[in-house]
Amino acid sequence: MRHLFIVNPTAGKRRYEELLRRLEGVSFPHEVVFTQKAGDACRIAREAAERGEDVRIYACGGDGTLNGVVNGAAGYENAAVTNVPIGTGNDFLKLFGENYRALFTDLEALAVGSVAEFDLIDCNGTLGADIVCVGVDARIAADVDKYKRIVSGMGAYILSLIENVLFKGIARPLKVTLGDGEITRGGRASLLCICNGRYYGGGFQPVPEAMPDDGVLDMLYVPKVSLFTFARLVGKYSKGRWREASPPIVPYRGQTARFSSETETVAVVDGEVLRGKEFTVRLSDKKLRFFYPAGADYRPRA
Repeated sequence: MRHLFIVNPTAGKRRYEELLRRLEGVSFPHEVVFTQKAGDACRIAREAAERGEDVRIYACGGDGTLNGVVNGAAGYENAAVTNVPIGTGNDFLKLFGENYRALFTDLEALAVGSVAEFDLIDCNGTLGADIVCVGVDARIAADVDKYKRIVSGMGAYILSLIENVLFKGIARPLKVTLGDGEITRGGRASLLCICNGRYYGGGFQPVPEAMPDDGVLDMLYVPKVSLFTFARLVGKYSKGRWREASPPIVPYRGQTARFSSETETVAVVDGEVLRGKEFTVRLSDKKLRFFYPAGADYRPRA
């Protein structure tokens, strides 16, 4: 068995340095490759999978590093993937509970861990293991980098939120079709969230019962709402209490969704920003072989 660690050196400094120390002490043969630019994680993972030998690939970084490795290794029966959480955001691993960082930094346990076959979301050809979103939350996420040139951390997020909520407005022109039925009313929508995992945006949990291996995508659609109503709804939405929302948040369970706009819109796939006028989201034909340590469990908690 080959063990390949794909490491993002720009991840959190303290966790990155701790990972390097852990790697020096592991008992099994392994290789370490460092990413240098966008696309490296995908390329390195695909090259490893294409060799045909059994390989366990450790995506060491945040959700972006994991997404790159997933897009490179998905569909290969000889390749299994995991995530060593040294980034600031590791939303996908929150499936495994509050103790996910300790569980997934135990490299010895990971090396011999179980393998599960997870579903994947395909959004215009880009794969995601966790959540695809479009609407106000996607626009906020996409614009954060723009404000990082001015301020760092939470300040950039707040400026992006102010721009997209107060100045650009909650609802924007968007035609949404879930399955075979268009659901948009009045040609405007506030938000669509398509879940294979359960967490995104640093802690939002819109569908607590979503499962990554049940062959179904759990979706929530928020129609056009006012700023006041959105402020009322967002707390319930973020905590998975959408059934209590009024006006109602619309649920849908299925395998396909489409959304389009006459102007460019933004979709976010596991933190990766896509831009375009038309998007098709579906349950991918490819599967992700994901390995995790003994004692970890991705089933929903009571």
